[in-house]
Amino acid sequence: MTEPAWLTVLTTTDSEDKAQELARGAVEARLAACAQISGPVTSVYRWQGALETAQEWQVLLKTTALRYDELEAHLLVAHDYDTPEVIATPIVRGSTRYLSWVAAETAPPAAL
Repeated sequence: MTEPAWLTVLTTTDSEDKAQELARGAVEARLAACAQISGPVTSVYRWQGALETAQEWQVLLKTTALRYDELEAHLLVAHDYDTPEVIATPIVRGSTRYLSWVAAETAPPAAL
């Protein structure tokens, strides 16, 4: 199978302000064309042997497969979690105009 050209990348954080910083930083760096923030959501997970429940905000970032590695690295540096959630889901279909816009907005600087 070929690698998808576009991705939706999910991360979570523990405040709306932090979610906005993560979203804005990725879009300003042209690593994501846009980001949507949802929340609060309730997360239930096991961390360091204990069952935890926390209120979090989700950030969904639209990018290309070409920019994923840089986006992931950016999120890992910008995030304050020890092990932040960074999950990419392929976009298998979408509006041609929208996906072209995502590609244009995330084009590496040399391609501009």
